[in-house]
Amino acid sequence: MQAKQFFDSQLLNKYNTSGPRYTSYPTALEFNHQFNSTDLLQAIEKSDNNELSLYIHIPFCHSLCYYCGCNKVITRHRDKADIYLDYLAKEINSRAPLFKNYTVKQLHWGGGTPSFLTHQQITQLVTLLKHAFNFADQVEMSIEIDPREIEMNLAEHLYALGFNRLSIGVQDIDEKVQKTINRVQSTEFIEQFIAHAKQVGFQSINVDLIYGLPHQTIETFTRTLNKVHEMDVDRISLFSYAHLPSRFAAQRKLRDEWLPNTQEKFALMKLAIETLCGFGYEFIGMDHFAKPDDELAIAQKNGTLHRNFQGYTTKGNCDLLGLGVSAISAIGDSFSQNIKDLKPYYQAIEDQGHAQEKGITLTQDDVIRGEVIRELMCNLYLDKQHINTKYGIDFDSYFADDLPLLETFINDKLVVNNQQEIIVKQKARLLIRIICMSFDAYMKHHINQQRFSRVI
Repeated sequence: MQAKQFFDSQLLNKYNTSGPRYTSYPTALEFNHQFNSTDLLQAIEKSDNNELSLYIHIPFCHSLCYYCGCNKVITRHRDKADIYLDYLAKEINSRAPLFKNYTVKQLHWGGGTPSFLTHQQITQLVTLLKHAFNFADQVEMSIEIDPREIEMNLAEHLYALGFNRLSIGVQDIDEKVQKTINRVQSTEFIEQFIAHAKQVGFQSINVDLIYGLPHQTIETFTRTLNKVHEMDVDRISLFSYAHLPSRFAAQRKLRDEWLPNTQEKFALMKLAIETLCGFGYEFIGMDHFAKPDDELAIAQKNGTLHRNFQGYTTKGNCDLLGLGVSAISAIGDSFSQNIKDLKPYYQAIEDQGHAQEKGITLTQDDVIRGEVIRELMCNLYLDKQHINTKYGIDFDSYFADDLPLLETFINDKLVVNNQQEIIVKQKARLLIRIICMSFDAYMKHHINQQRFSRVI
């Protein structure tokens, strides 16, 4: 893949504004408190799906990473996880009967950091889930790992329980960067753990990297990229650090003058994409990389890549049930989210057996626009005739008020729009979020786009 096609600094600067990441449409900002349990039950009943993806949120972390914007609870006391697992078990036992006709095809544990749990706690939760739900024989099971607080034998333990995918938070290997963001970890141990996990039998290993962190330079980030290449991982997630200290208190510990400026951050992104593509990885969507034989890369080639709250996935046909504090579900034509704070989550589970706080029932317009945005986000291509046939509309008439918003991209030769299709050029890949905003009916209500991160 020729990475140089993605970079026209004049165009990227022109369109480097803020916008949603479109892990859903409508985005979570549109979820409302009028959506209730009855609405979710109706969504389950109306859904024609019988395949399920489970997301489990484990909120605990041993220490606070200053860059983090995730929903987490910082503690050194593992017994707090016992309390959490007790309430999570109540939620699981309350929700599972609603999905007795479903088969679980995918399980993902995120956080926080799920590797906060002890081996015994991990076993307890996996056993509960497999007892409560109908798991497929061939199920994708993935878990996010913080390499700072684990032992080498965690790989054997997870694999024995059925996990076959790991995602490891690396972010950056430079010592100065790590100290500044309060995430000091051993690169040597990470390298050894990845090699060990492969020997144990893990099918796929992902590492997370972040560009735009304090004190990152071309030289230091080059070392990080080269080291990840040596680790020979299957996938790499490359995220832009979103500095929003007004929203995330821990980020106030990171001084503005420590951060790369706009030009320096752009150079770090460019370096990463060119380097990873040079190493032979396929550029997936807008922020993922995968080996050419990885199923993400194959799905992108086949035009079957999907996107949900966990990012890019090949399991687009599954309904998604989120369990745990702050977890989000996508069932039928609905989205819903659990309470974000721990004590109210516990109280809700105690009172009603679930912690659903808000959500939204999708209108037909939401469904249509959601598919348009998802196709563009995943495949940089939209077949208008497919949309017409599927939804009984005339695309150009239906989107008559939206298509003029594409004109600026068309004039800059970033997008092609004709009667049959919309094509996003490769050099516009990094701007796909901005292009998709053209079809977002809710965006006009969000005058203050700083609620979203910048695209670069």
